[in-house]
Amino acid sequence: MEIQKLQKTILMEEKKRRKKNNGRFQLLLALTAALLLIMAAAGLYHWNFNSIPQRQFDRGEALLQRGEYSRAYSKFRHLYEHHPRFKFAPQALLLAGEILQFNLNQDREALLAYLLVERDYPGHETEPKAQRRAADIYKYRLGEYDRALTCYQKLLDGGSADGEGLQYEIADTYFRQNNFEQVRIEFESLLKNYPHSERIAEVLFRIASTSALEGVLEEAAFVYQRVAEEYPDSPFYLESLYGLAVVKEEQGELQAALTLLQGLQGRYREPEVLQNRIKQVRQRMKKKRKAT
Repeated sequence: MEIQKLQKTILMEEKKRRKKNNGRFQLLLALTAALLLIMAAAGLYHWNFNSIPQRQFDRGEALLQRGEYSRAYSKFRHLYEHHPRFKFAPQALLLAGEILQFNLNQDREALLAYLLVERDYPGHETEPKAQRRAADIYKYRLGEYDRALTCYQKLLDGGSADGEGLQYEIADTYFRQNNFEQVRIEFESLLKNYPHSERIAEVLFRIASTSALEGVLEEAAFVYQRVAEEYPDSPFYLESLYGLAVVKEEQGELQAALTLLQGLQGRYREPEVLQNRIKQVRQRMKKKRKAT
């Protein structure tokens, strides 16, 4: 009898245990199913997050290659506005700016796009290019030279790979502001920092021209002479000879000026300008002889 009671008790406990374990199993099964659903939803979201803007980006590039610039711009702009965290969103915004600048001739709108790249994606690889584009618009299209200088200097101070080109742009921008003293300083820095530059002849020529504009005639003559002697194959060779002749005339060395000008006949790119200058020097020589 005791044995039967014990067997009954054991059987009841076993049923309870199985029931309890079965409940745990059902709970575990439900949790597993829920986790799988969450993972699937996350995967679908991730797929949509990347695949939709990727298709838009690819579509924009295809439109750009076909020359459908307005539609390409719309695709890139839409991508930036609706998927700003997409990995190619900075490139899309940069491309939108370039389309506006080079294909649709909308400089101010392009400038805004470049400034948005700088604001929204600091440190991204597209940022320096956007800054350079913005600087060029300020300088060449809008004539806002102070802002252009700020952009160029920021790029230069940031260690841009095109330091030489930026130094040149800075000097040229000061020239457009008629700040000739600073022009010479910037060009002299370029010569010092980039002694093997392909721009050496041009930079020397511009230093000479700036000196002439400032009335520093001896320095201008010296540098013009240097360009003529050291860079006879340069496009600035003949210009330097002409510039030297003008300086010689200003210094009162009329015969030396005339000799230089006559040597340029048949070679100088503006023959009418050359003939007028020769005529002017001869008239001065004639007046000088009469005065004596």
